[in-house]
Amino acid sequence: MNKKEFIAAFAEKGGLKLKDSEKLVNAFLETVEGALLAGNAVKFIGFGSWEIKKREAREMTSFQTGKKIKIKAKNVVKFKVGKILAEKVAK
Repeated sequence: MNKKEFIAAFAEKGGLKLKDSEKLVNAFLETVEGALLAGNAVKFIGFGSWEIKKREAREMTSFQTGKKIKIKAKNVVKFKVGKILAEKVAK
């Protein structure tokens, strides 16, 4: 499901107009992004949580050339699924 399909499904499920649904979805995404950029985790009990983790610099071997390459340290977004959602998916 892409963003456009999600917005349509969200509008239908919530009984909203497509434009209103799009505004709400965009506001949600912007809020999550803003919280993460501010260094805060976003947690929905039972569903999951997003947080920023620092990935340390490392050295790897290129599978194509066999040469050692250096990977710079960077921040990455991690999502950890919540227990309730994990149980539903596992069924």
